[in-house]
This record gives sequence, C-alpha cells and structure tokens, in this order.
Amino acid sequence: MIVRLLVAAALLAGPAMAQDSKKTQDADKSGPPQRVRSILLYGKEECPKAENENEIVVCANAGDSPYRIPKEFRNQRKDDAGSQAWTNRVEMVEEVNRAGLPNSCSPVGSGGQTGCTRAMIREWYQERLDAKAKAAQVP
Repeated sequence: MIVRLLVAAALLAGPAMAQDSKKTQDADKSGPPQRVRSILLYGKEECPKAENENEIVVCANAGDSPYRIPKEFRNQRKDDAGSQAWTNRVEMVEEVNRAGLPNSCSPVGSGGQTGCTRAMIREWYQERLDAKAKAAQVP
C-alpha cells in the first residue's frame, strides 16, 4: 500500500517539476534589467531614452543648476552670536555699561531717565528697517 502511494506521488510530481523548470526559464528571460542608469537633470534638460530593452533610465529634476544654493536656503538670517558684527557687540557692551549715565534710560542714577525717548525711537526705527527687509524677501 505504501509503495502504491509513493508511485502515485512520483507520477503526480513529474509534470509539476516539468512546469517549474519551464517557469524558471521564462523568469530568466524576463529577469531584472542588465543596466540601470540614474541621471540628475538641471534646468530644462530632457531625460535620455534607453539604449536597448535591457536598460532602465531613471531621471530626477535637481533644480536650476548644480552650482546654485537652493532657493529655500538663500538669504536666511542668522541671529546667533557668531554671525553678529563686532560693532554690534561693542554697542551692546557700551549700552549695558551706561546704566546710570545721562541718556541711558535707566532707573539707576540721576540722569538715567533722559534716554528713554531716544531708546524708543531707536527701537521703532530698527523695527521699521526689519519690516522693510522682510517685505523685500517675499518673491
């Protein structure tokens, strides 16, 4: 009985094995491409055509020029200490050290209150310059 089952299984497996070998031959013909090219395009360049059927060409638009900084990174204002001019740093130190002197806008000392109007005008003027600079950056 076991022999009959083994013979029946072998007979049924024979055609299945033949079909599998045919599938692997077809898969070898339609397998992965032999060559894949990745190309970055700049400006109005066009994607080149594949030279044969075993080649895939992948194109990506990389912007205007490879030598330009992308627009989103241009003209970014930095407020950290390393990007401040030395004159701005010196002015800040002088302003801090002026507490109590005339025109300092400080509650300390006899002439501290005289500079408050001047400080408010300076701040207003700086805010106006910043607003104009920001409006000029809008495309």
